[in-house]
Amino acid sequence: MLGIREPDIYGKETLDDIRADCDAHAAVVGVRLDFRQSNSESDLIEWIQQARGTVNGIIINPAAFTHTSVAILDALVLTELPVVEVHISNIFRRESFRHHSYVSAGATGIISGLGARGYVLAIDAMVDLTVSKKGA
Repeated sequence: MLGIREPDIYGKETLDDIRADCDAHAAVVGVRLDFRQSNSESDLIEWIQQARGTVNGIIINPAAFTHTSVAILDALVLTELPVVEVHISNIFRRESFRHHSYVSAGATGIISGLGARGYVLAIDAMVDLTVSKKGA
């Protein structure tokens, strides 16, 4: 619903816009992305579990599941991968129930409040995290 839902909070970019920006940036920095979206918590958990041993890291915007899903946290921890949690809005400037993230306990880092640009920044962060991990 990006681009339609509360554009004053989430911006006017659509999911397709964000995907195009991420694909373009990934090509510049020389990485491959598997860009997915689902409103189903079970789909997200399955994808996260499948990532173990098959990818170098996970960038996730868990949306409302941020504040409710211990299952997503458990799946992320199980992967033993670097995780960058992304939020388009600054969750700490919003309603108090949004200030707590279960997912953050399993995240290596968090990008919050920088709009759709946060996804591109997350790619850069993930490149840094995975290069330093391989070099260690």
